[in-house]
Amino acid sequence: MSSNMRGAAYMVIAMVSFATNDAITKLMTESISVAQVMLVRGLFASAVIAFIGWRSGAFSQMSMIRQPLVALRSVSEVAATVTFLLALAHLPIANVSAVLQALPLAVSMGAALALGQSVGWRRWLAICAGFTGVIITVRPGYEGFSAYSLYALASVGFCTVRDLATSRLPSNIPTHLVSTITSISVTVTGAILLNPMGGWSSMEISGTALLALSAALLLLGYNFIITAMRVGEVSFIAPFRYTSLLCSILLGMILFSEFPDLPMIVGAAIIVASGLYTLYREHAVGRYKTAAESAGPSMGPDGI
Repeated sequence: MSSNMRGAAYMVIAMVSFATNDAITKLMTESISVAQVMLVRGLFASAVIAFIGWRSGAFSQMSMIRQPLVALRSVSEVAATVTFLLALAHLPIANVSAVLQALPLAVSMGAALALGQSVGWRRWLAICAGFTGVIITVRPGYEGFSAYSLYALASVGFCTVRDLATSRLPSNIPTHLVSTITSISVTVTGAILLNPMGGWSSMEISGTALLALSAALLLLGYNFIITAMRVGEVSFIAPFRYTSLLCSILLGMILFSEFPDLPMIVGAAIIVASGLYTLYREHAVGRYKTAAESAGPSMGPDGI
């Protein structure tokens, strides 16, 4: 296989891992609170990430955590994770996934507005079209609208801040240090929110095992997506991130009997088409790749 095809295969594996993690998380929120999911899953993920960070020597530069952008990234990820999980617990998994597909468009818009990066009129049109697709998916003011859709939109906003902060992190800050701080922050937030969200619920061994599997899938997806972006061309590999939407639709139908309706399909199609066009234009321009880079390790709000 060529490096691009291997990269595409790794990206698909990562997307399946992330989507399966989302499905497990949604399944667990039927019996325990979102805060408990964050806490238990976070304990497993933080332990593994901290071990990897320790082995890689990332903790020898602990003074780096005083960098304000590290704090901004962690706070944004915490907020994105909370709002994402609340949306996931109350909405069809495919709908939440469809809204999250607008993240590359939001990052491109944020880079233009906050960082002064040049975005041509074609990409502005694609961004506007993409958010039109989001509105169709969310359908505010119509039957079928859920206030929890606003949590999904808020999650996209927080992820955008996170990605823009990540893009500005000094290159000498170890990735595993940032990941460990972020994961611990999410875990601690879960502990803080545990009582306000209903307290601790007893868990069977099977439930604990599922959350351990969920954490493992997060780390697996994180590893494969980094590998994907390193072995191939970003412009070729990034579009394969949209396979997560297909996987979410299938898992929703199989596990939750959630069948996408017409507005969701139309809205998702517009979002994906707009995202693909934005990736194409950024590759054609050849100067900025904000949309493509948002298909990197920091994609959905997974607490890492």
